[in-house]
Amino acid sequence: MMNILIIARKEIQEGLRNRWVLATTLLLAALALTLTFLGSAPTGNVGASALDVVIVSLSSLTIFLVPLIALLISHDAIVGEMERGTMLLLLSYPIGRWQVIAGKFIGHLAILAFAALLGYGAAAVALAATGAAIGTASWLAFASMILSSVLLGAVFIALGYLISAMAGERGTAGGIAIGVWLVCVLIYDMALLGLLVVDQGQVIGSGVLNALLLANPTDAYRLLNLGSGNAGALSGMGGVAENAALAPGVLVAALLAWVLAPLAAAALIFSRREL
Repeated sequence: MMNILIIARKEIQEGLRNRWVLATTLLLAALALTLTFLGSAPTGNVGASALDVVIVSLSSLTIFLVPLIALLISHDAIVGEMERGTMLLLLSYPIGRWQVIAGKFIGHLAILAFAALLGYGAAAVALAATGAAIGTASWLAFASMILSSVLLGAVFIALGYLISAMAGERGTAGGIAIGVWLVCVLIYDMALLGLLVVDQGQVIGSGVLNALLLANPTDAYRLLNLGSGNAGALSGMGGVAENAALAPGVLVAALLAWVLAPLAAAALIFSRREL
């Protein structure tokens, strides 16, 4: 365990040195504050609290931004160190390759979690400072959104490690990472929507739809945060969530599976790779 924590501390220190922590935190905070003050105007028309509108706005932002940030900080975690020769030096110490993966994962996840907590938390503090009336349910939904955003980031950090373990060069890993981001965030949903329009409910039933939604981690995240309550009414995802009939526990389990499976595959591939 000590070896894993040492690797994690090394990744956090490198993140601080490379300004990843500062840049990510400032970016999330700036966008969150902008959405908070520009996005609370419609609350009087829809009868929702200002924080509910912020949750919808930040969840939509998270789907695009957090996976990209996670892939950028993780896609060269293995292949990059192999190219620089630092991986060979690191493995000369009594440390297992799976411990390297685990330590890097904890370090990168800590960076992303810190940025999300501070960035999104700044938006909540700013909104509370305005004196807006916010109920307990809205605060709980906001906390759930932050935690699930960190979980979504963990998914794409794990995917980034899998890419890095398979790729032979940093450039190749970067190209694959951008491709994965485009598929998960943009192309998959457009293809699924087109398929549903063409099918008209003839072949694709609720069971198949559930499987298709769980097959994309960003869709699981979207349903978890935008599929119920006031957020569901504001985002228009309430109807989709009712048809899918996926409980929050199932969605969280799907996201956890999306973390563990790529991470285990990355550790297996890395353990068999020649340096």
